[in-house]
Amino acid sequence: MNKKIIFYIPSIEGGGVEKNLYLMIKYLPKHIGKIHIITADKKNKKYRNIEFICPNTNFWSKKSRILKNIICIFLLFKNFWSSKAVILSFQSNVTSIILSKILRFKVLIRLNTSLKKYFKNFFKRIVLQFFYSLSDVIIVNSKFFQRELYDVNLKSHLIYNLNSFKKKRKRLNFFRNFKGLKILNIGRLTDQKDQITLIKSLEILKKKGIDFKCCIIGRGTFKDILLSEIKNLNLYKNISLVGFKNNAEHYISESDIFVSSSKFEGLPNVLIESQKYAVPIIASNCPTGPNEILMNGKLGELFPVGNYRVLAKKLIRFSQSKKNLKTKSLMALKYLKRFDPSINSQKYSNLILNEYEKI
Repeated sequence: MNKKIIFYIPSIEGGGVEKNLYLMIKYLPKHIGKIHIITADKKNKKYRNIEFICPNTNFWSKKSRILKNIICIFLLFKNFWSSKAVILSFQSNVTSIILSKILRFKVLIRLNTSLKKYFKNFFKRIVLQFFYSLSDVIIVNSKFFQRELYDVNLKSHLIYNLNSFKKKRKRLNFFRNFKGLKILNIGRLTDQKDQITLIKSLEILKKKGIDFKCCIIGRGTFKDILLSEIKNLNLYKNISLVGFKNNAEHYISESDIFVSSSKFEGLPNVLIESQKYAVPIIASNCPTGPNEILMNGKLGELFPVGNYRVLAKKLIRFSQSKKNLKTKSLMALKYLKRFDPSINSQKYSNLILNEYEKI
């Protein structure tokens, strides 16, 4: 039987997980061989040594992740039933583990978001502990995340997110020649990203007479909730929800400050991208990632999760004097090597090939 290397990612939607996937594809060493990517989203783009195994239609692109996962299970059995393989799972990790046991594959799972929201529920905690313990390798993207797993007797390998050092600069029309404070937030419009906290903090800025514009990039189920809050606080002239943007990095380079208000994260790429442009950052001190990226406040400002008053104070202080945060953002450039795509892709390659040799 032929040995195969399979990346399992049912939904390629354009977020941080997908950015890591494509950077990994670009920087993986040639000797790793051919990679097969299973996804429910139609892909036509060609990559060296990469084969996309996906439907020949866009029909499934707008469907739920559950349906996409079912499609990917079918594709996996159809194409690899008689093979020996190593799976690197980016999503639907429990499914990947079950499939690997049925097909006798080796499986590496990549966890990208803090598990605290699941571990609060005793039943979910026991289920996840059991299934994750059956994987051959667990990969996490922060030291804090690694400690979370260690506390429930799960060992893991730390590989930081990959981020390209190439800057993308393009003049945008959103901020135009606006002279006030230019604030940016990028993230799905969901409870996790908690843009409500950001919006509430901006009401305080308006009451203090601070001239500002805030751009929120992303799409999601909380759009109507956020729009209602913006209207209720009379901030519709100050805050714009501009939807999903493929060129989100252009907005980073045009902004004065990036704000992340999440309740939980993995290792948020948008913070790393903001550091690349030396844009000052204020982020919630949520599990996991922001504290690690900002080195406990050395490279940016942190505020307690959900505390819009503290966030407002930090934004007001920044509007009055940008020197302190600007100094921290320039210092952050020295620590970007942690996210070097060539170094971290090599780490993935070593883990994959190590399991490959065990087949």
